[in-house]
Parts: sequence; C-alpha cells; structure tokens
Amino acid sequence: MTGLSMLNAGVTTQLLLSLFKVSGVVHYGIAGNANPSLQIGDVTIPQYWAHTGLWSWQRYGDEPNDELPLESNGDYTRKIGFLQFSDYNNKTDAENGKPVGNLLNRVWFQPEETFPVNGTPELRQHSFWVPVDKHYFKVAKKVQDLKLGGCVNSTCLPRTPMVVRVKRGISANVFVDNSAYREFLNSKFNATPIDMESAAVALVCSQQLKPFIAIRALSDLAGGGSALSNEAAIFSSLAAQNAVNALIRFISLLSA
Repeated sequence: MTGLSMLNAGVTTQLLLSLFKVSGVVHYGIAGNANPSLQIGDVTIPQYWAHTGLWSWQRYGDEPNDELPLESNGDYTRKIGFLQFSDYNNKTDAENGKPVGNLLNRVWFQPEETFPVNGTPELRQHSFWVPVDKHYFKVAKKVQDLKLGGCVNSTCLPRTPMVVRVKRGISANVFVDNSAYREFLNSKFNATPIDMESAAVALVCSQQLKPFIAIRALSDLAGGGSALSNEAAIFSSLAAQNAVNALIRFISLLSA
C-alpha cells in the first residue's frame, strides 16, 4: 500500500527495497483511461511509464525557440515538448477579433534526474520513459486471455473487459477529470492509463536496478465520458477487482 501521490509511492518503494530482499516489484491498482479504443474495466499493462508532472513553466511572451532558464546548464530541456495553454483558450478581442493571449503561456515537460546505484553518485542521468522489465512484460502477454468481470450490480459495461498490453502509461500528482487534457495526453504521449503513482515506482526501481511492472485497471475516462459525473464512483470497485485478478494470474505465471 503506497498511499496517494508520487511522493508516497516513491518513498514506499524505496523503503520496500531497503528493508526487504526484493527480487522484483509488481505494482497494481486503478487508473483513468486516455485511450479511446479501450473502455472502463479493461486492465492495461504498459511497456513504458513516464512522470508528466515535472514542468518548466515559461514566462508570458517567451516563444518555443527561446531558451529555458538553466537549460544551458543541462537542468531543463525542450526535447520532450510542451503544453500550450492558449490552444485551449477560445477568447477573442471584442474590438479586432483576434485571439487573446493567455498569460499562462506554455509548460515544457521534463525528464527526472536519476542516480542509478551502478553509477557515480554525483553524476546524474535523465529518465523520461522508463521501461518495465522485459521478461515481466513477456509474461504479461499470457495474462491477456483472462476473463474479467463487467458488471456492478445491474450496471454492465458495453463489452466484457479485457487485459491488454499497451505502449505507455503516465503518472503525475494530478487526478485528471478533464476531456481536453485527456485528449492531449493521449495524442502527445500515446498514453493509455493515467495514474498518480506508477511512474514513481518505476523510477525508484530503475535507479535500484530492480525488475518492475505495473498493472492498472481503467476505472474512468479521465473526463472523456459523461459531463454529469466521473465514472469511478460506479466502476472503481469493478476495476480494482479486475486489477487484482490480473495480478494473481501474472504472479502465478511468473512463478510457474
């Protein structure tokens, strides 16, 4: 049990690895869904995880070609890309009909600084997409035939949920319940599950050279569904059970 957020997940994972003789880490839970081809109840197993909550926020008036503060020192980069807030601003000047500038400008996504145990402590590395363990991911393919639940009492999903390996999952200290940001995360990063912990676990395991994989069942559409309420209020229990069932199958296969 990590508790909510990247900090809690990272601290808990480091304590786990420091206090116990751990062969590998299998992390699981529920997540929002940014992938329109999947539905609530599906269980996703990403090949890569990234933390998308580390930003360099530009001042108003700076442009994409303007160097970020401390970029020349290697602290920040423009290689990953940005979120332009004015792309989601439809206000116009009443007098000349031109778009009104958004003072929030843009944020540039940043990789984490990492210090692997097999390196020199003072020499940092940078990690954005952290891969799960190759063997674990291969084993996860065999979980895809697992039969999952699709109903909460009398409320059933359009089709029976399935287990699917996907390319990318992302984490940040943000509960996403916004359709525009959901669509941005999917189009920008090809993200499927959106959660608040898995990338922290991945980063710690990467630094400690421990095998890692995350299993996340989709409990809601991260703002992409009904405008009335978030679907997690109804389907979080179903998604949680599906995640547990996939976890149990994965561990049985790993131990076989």
